[in-house]
Amino acid sequence: MVDVLRRRSRSRAVERDQPLGDAAAQYASMGWPVCAGEHFHRGTGAAMEPGRACSCDRVGCPAPGAHPVSPAWQMQATVDLNVIQSWWETRPEANVILVTGRVFDVLDVPAAAGSAALGQITAAGTAVGPVAALGQDRMLFFVLTRGLPADEDEWWSCGLDSEPESVVQGLRWHCRDSYVLAPPSRYAPGLAARWLRPPQEHPLPDAVRLLEYLVDACEA
Repeated sequence: MVDVLRRRSRSRAVERDQPLGDAAAQYASMGWPVCAGEHFHRGTGAAMEPGRACSCDRVGCPAPGAHPVSPAWQMQATVDLNVIQSWWETRPEANVILVTGRVFDVLDVPAAAGSAALGQITAAGTAVGPVAALGQDRMLFFVLTRGLPADEDEWWSCGLDSEPESVVQGLRWHCRDSYVLAPPSRYAPGLAARWLRPPQEHPLPDAVRLLEYLVDACEA
């Protein structure tokens, strides 16, 4: 057990210290489309400028350091390593954004609900897949994407993506036209995205098999 804990500690230290451009290239090598994200901004002389916590320079940005640099991110998202290298050579501090609805979707839940559901899923012997944490607030469950169904009326998960609170309190399904912040991106002082179950070790599972546990945990 001690050896396991030491390995996990070393792995998390390596993740924290990994250059963001290298992380982006690693995701791309897995076939996961990425794009460059904004980063947390302290302002001149490391002093926080009132209302400006994001490098996008938008006063009152609702998601500081957690959104793409370009409004054309859907077209720019790529797995081309040459393009990715040029982005991070220009902006080495840029966070990494993973685009959903192409290879994978993400079930995004409050951390307390995610932790409870993770324990139940593991106890049941159900495949979990990659799981990431956003600080102490949210947990991200990566699942196989549902792709583009032939019948748009069957795309029931869009309700979770566009209006999550009207479907299940606290749960959001990132599918088409959405994205998530990828580890080891940082979005506030002392707050970063980190892997709890890295994708290199855990294959993407079916979304529906996890959804029941996550919905129950959010509603508990």
